[in-house]
Amino acid sequence: MRPLVEPPPSLRCVCGGELQLKLIKPADRTFGKQREVFVCTKCSRELTFLADRNPYVATTACGFR
Repeated sequence: MRPLVEPPPSLRCVCGGELQLKLIKPADRTFGKQREVFVCTKCSRELTFLADRNPYVATTACGFR
């Protein structure tokens, strides 16, 4: 069984709660950027981060046909 570990500080809110991924939106198609919206499990604050899009993940909404 895999041991449980604390999430990294980058996934913590200022109140100490854990951030969970809520939504991913495209930000800039030219540079392959996306906006990732996280919500705190403790205070419900939303935080948005700009990140590089993973080129190895399918860009379609559904991978099955």
